[in-house]
Amino acid sequence: MTVILCYGDSNTHGTRPMRVAGVSERHARAQRWPEVMARALGAGHEVISEGLPGRTTVHDDPVEGGERNGIKVLPAILHSHKPIDLMILMLGTNDLKHRFSVGAYEIARSVERILLATRAEAVTRGELIVCPAPARETGTLTDVFAGAEARQAGLQAHMRAVADRHDCGFVEAGAHVAVSPGDGVHWEADQHERFGAVMAEQARIALGRLR
Repeated sequence: MTVILCYGDSNTHGTRPMRVAGVSERHARAQRWPEVMARALGAGHEVISEGLPGRTTVHDDPVEGGERNGIKVLPAILHSHKPIDLMILMLGTNDLKHRFSVGAYEIARSVERILLATRAEAVTRGELIVCPAPARETGTLTDVFAGAEARQAGLQAHMRAVADRHDCGFVEAGAHVAVSPGDGVHWEADQHERFGAVMAEQARIALGRLR
């Protein structure tokens, strides 16, 4: 059985575009992209969805609280699901919140820290970095993500450089899906469907490199 761990935030969790800021609803399980990917991959593949709304790369959240710092909880999650054939890492969107005041270069370096921390635990055979779809300052989360569009400039290039440095797969989510104008961050169900299909193919490629 091939084990694929999807480590991400609300778009891996399947959070619907928010109609009211801070009030979270979730797409049906079958609509979430990890589930779509699992169906496309078929038997012989176990896809584990570890998506936490609000999860950052390396930052404690002083407003929302909780264990949202992605690097802090990483070892426990990795060892809970080991052995892991492929880890799909899609984080960085929440780092764009105004409260963290970081830019694209810092976000990419933070993803690099998670990648290196993952490899240090020695429970994964391969990793795949996904650069999140660009956030927009629109809808119900405009104030939360104030300035995000400027701060994320260059994020794709910086994350691709991280993937290249460490010889792991890379996917630019924004080439395949777009955030909802309803809140500027989350995806509608049709985008999950599309992304799940894309990621099934990317997972096959990444797993093929491990043989």
